[in-house]
Amino acid sequence: MVEELDNAEDFIIRQARPGDLPVLVEFVTKLTLHVAGGTAQTLKEKERKKLKDVLSAAIKDDNKMVVVAEVPGAGLVGMGHIYIWVSQGIWEQAGEMEFRSGIIDDVWVEPEYRKMGVFSAMLRKLVAFAEDHKAYELILEYSFSNQEAEATWSRLGFTTTGVRAAAFTSAVRDALSRG
Repeated sequence: MVEELDNAEDFIIRQARPGDLPVLVEFVTKLTLHVAGGTAQTLKEKERKKLKDVLSAAIKDDNKMVVVAEVPGAGLVGMGHIYIWVSQGIWEQAGEMEFRSGIIDDVWVEPEYRKMGVFSAMLRKLVAFAEDHKAYELILEYSFSNQEAEATWSRLGFTTTGVRAAAFTSAVRDALSRG
């Protein structure tokens, strides 16, 4: 059983370090399985290495930040990732305008540490990073089936601005060939 965390002094929010990578890979794996709603599966070693390399690169990139939540004596209990996306204005009237967005990705808090302030503390750090990098908006993506995520993000002011659809290439090719 997890003892309830009373305040932010019970956990530390910090930037991820290379030594955190094995746990970060596990968190992303848990998040993926949670979103998919599937049964527990084992990540292939090749995919584990690829995910570790991607997270390692993110830790080193000045336009990305990976934060972790650490509970003394318990270890890492959460993670969050943000990166800055830069795009240029497309309209002639906009001149040389640059748009910066903070893309929030891979936010995970271990279930037994949810509703204890860990998520909010990590998100504050990610928002501060976005503001420091002059990002004027935050963008994120979550699975349509993840009602917990939808409720959380909506409560924070995120609204759906579009729909992202996915399909296997072979399914689209087959549909096109049927006419």
